Parts: sequence; structure tokens; C-alpha cells
Amino acid sequence: MIAIHDPIHGTIEVTPEEIKLIDSRPFQRLRFIKQLGFSELAFPGATHTRYAHSLGAMHMATRMFDRMFADVTLPDAERTRLRQTVRLGLLFHDLGHPPMSHVSERVMPPVGDLNLVGWGEDPTRRASHEDYTVKLLIDSELTPLIEKQLGHLGVSGARIAALVCGRPPPGDPQAFHVNGRDLLPVLSQLVSSELDADRMDYLLRDAYYCGVSYGQFDHAWLIGNLRTTEQGGHTVMALQHKGVWAFENFLLARYHMFLAVYYHHTSECFDHLLGRFYESKEYQLPAESDAYLQTDDVHLIAALRQSQNPWAQNVVRRRSYRLLLETHSFGDTPEDRALDERLQAEQIDFFRLRSRGVLSKYFKKRDKVFPLMVLEPELHRVSRIEEYTPLYKRFDESVALSRLYCRPEDVPRARQVLEASTR
Repeated sequence: MIAIHDPIHGTIEVTPEEIKLIDSRPFQRLRFIKQLGFSELAFPGATHTRYAHSLGAMHMATRMFDRMFADVTLPDAERTRLRQTVRLGLLFHDLGHPPMSHVSERVMPPVGDLNLVGWGEDPTRRASHEDYTVKLLIDSELTPLIEKQLGHLGVSGARIAALVCGRPPPGDPQAFHVNGRDLLPVLSQLVSSELDADRMDYLLRDAYYCGVSYGQFDHAWLIGNLRTTEQGGHTVMALQHKGVWAFENFLLARYHMFLAVYYHHTSECFDHLLGRFYESKEYQLPAESDAYLQTDDVHLIAALRQSQNPWAQNVVRRRSYRLLLETHSFGDTPEDRALDERLQAEQIDFFRLRSRGVLSKYFKKRDKVFPLMVLEPELHRVSRIEEYTPLYKRFDESVALSRLYCRPEDVPRARQVLEASTR
């Protein structure tokens, strides 16, 4: 084993075969994509990358897998295959992220252009970073490398991609059936779910590098109480009842990180400025794997510097709009519209942004995803997490942030308009 030193987890161990994959161009690209995009403009320490996060997520997933499957009877070869596939599922789950993260998904092509035969749904919808992750796993230089290093264990790019998107690989529907049990649901929950290894790492990592305490939670106790159970013919993730309070703390940590860090007014402003540049169509993300691997934060910043587009220059020269007003509202109100009209009458350059902080999207789409179950062994009872904890109901409503920004030179006049509108 080879040791990688990490500030969050201490030592992360990887095998010689995994090092070959880590050294590959698709994974090394993540060194040049910051985990939090423009957040470093508000939190100077937030320069960490998706490369480091992916290593941490793999480490978390391994701990979770080992605990959950400690009491599950599996043939040794199958346990090794599944564990290795899960490790790579988390190592590679962010491969497809574009430069500056989610805001750049708006310049991705239709998913049909990626030629993901058997993987996509509506070919006309815009591709997402998950689609590009699948693309790089099944159709790039990484695909044969995975086969060369770990194919003898039954690991393939397609099977890793199945964990990322939560459905069997085309033509391989029994890939995760072992001893008559369908393990794909529980394995994919480790990659993406209400309690996944991705969130387990990024909350701790983002809080550390941003210098805030909101993302802290008792991950050791939470992992120690993870189990599996059967639900509707599938094996799914379960949590012993004594770990529910730690799960509630985990949910609240994510909720508070969104409000305090991920939706910070500075990074939200620069996301908007970059989005306005994207409207010019000067920068588009390619559908072909090799060309996509050329794109990263450095590639985008170079394009912005070379552009004469005023929005591009605002980004690279850090010419931010100033936050004039922040309120908690979900949509246009008569007061908002009246203020906007007054600002327009004064020819003040401004824009509004709205963000919604929610405790969890799981509660709203619980019929479309595999549930997290709560085990009460003393009572021989199993229940869905939302039925066990009242936290979802207490935080069912979103917290909306409505923000009004204007040019720095317009702030004095804009404040006069604002003061006049509140008299």
C-alpha cells in the first residue's frame, strides 16, 4: 500500500494499481479544478481542489463499505470486487466537473452529443457533469487503463459508471447481483444519496479550508452505526437508531454550509458574472473526451483574459458588483418590483439573484430514490428516515435569499433610492 497524507483524514492508503489510475490524465485534470469555484474570493483558504476531495471521498467510502458489509456474507472474490468498484466510484465521481464547477454546466452540449448509448434519457437535454463522468469512464483513455489494472477483479469503467448514475450498465443487468441480492442500490447510495461519502468528505474539507465550523459533524459515530437492510427486494443503506442524532447533525451541517459558504454573496455574484459571459457563446465545452480533458480552471481563465467581453473582464479583474440589499423572499414581491422600477428610472445598473437553502431535497423526491432506513433491532422495527426523525418536517420550508447587486460607483445613488423607497 502507498500512503497519501491528507489534512482531513490523516493517511489515505492506495494500492499500486490505484496509483496508476490516479496518475492518469483524466484524474490529474482535477488538480486544476477548485472544489468551490469562486468561493476563494470570500474565503481565501478555499483553494482546495476536486483532486484532493476525490481522494478523501474514496477514503470515506471505504470506511463506510467496510462497516456496512462487515455482517453481510459475501464470497471473498465478490467482496473484493465490490469494495474496489466502490472505491473507484468515489475516486472518479467528479471526473466530469467543468471549470469553475456547476455554473459552467450551462455551456455543455446536449447529452446526445456525448454518444452515451444506453446511458442517457432525453438526448436533447443539456448534459451535466454526471454525464461527462460516465463519458470519461466508458469512452476515454481511462477506460482501457481500468481494464488493464483491475479488470482481473471484475472491475470496469462501465460498472464504476453504474454506481455514479445508479443504474445497471447496458447489457450487464446482473453486475451487482450477489447471492440473489441486488446490491446496486446500496452501493450507489455510497456515491450519491442522503448520506453518501461525497458529502461526508466535502463538508469536513470545505469547512476546514474556508475556516468555518459549520461543516463539522460526528462522522466516526455516524459511520459506526451504518448497516444494510432489505427494502422492496433491494439491499439499501440503513442506520441504527442510536446514530440518528448524528445524522441530524450531518444534515444541519450541510444546510448551514449552504447558507454560510456555498451561497455566499461574493461567489454567487461572480457565478452570475461568468454566466453573463457565457451568454456570448464565446466559450463552449466540447463533447469529445480528449477535447474535454483539455478544459479546466486554467483553460477557462486564459479564455477570459483573452476575451474583450466586458463580463469576462469583470471576472478576471475581480470587478465585482456590490451587494446593496439582502432579504428573505421566494419570488418577486410588489416591493421588489417597485424598487427595481425606481433603480431603472435612475439608470442604475443592477441585477437580482435568488438562492434557496433547503435542508434536504430527499424529502421532496423520496418516491424516486432509494430510502435511508432506520433500524431499531430491540423492537424488530425498520422505518424510513423521514418517518423516524421530525427534522425534515421542522425544516420543510426553504430559506430564500434574495439579493440586489449594483455597480460600486452606483452604490451611493442606489442607497438613496433604497432609503426613499422605505419611507
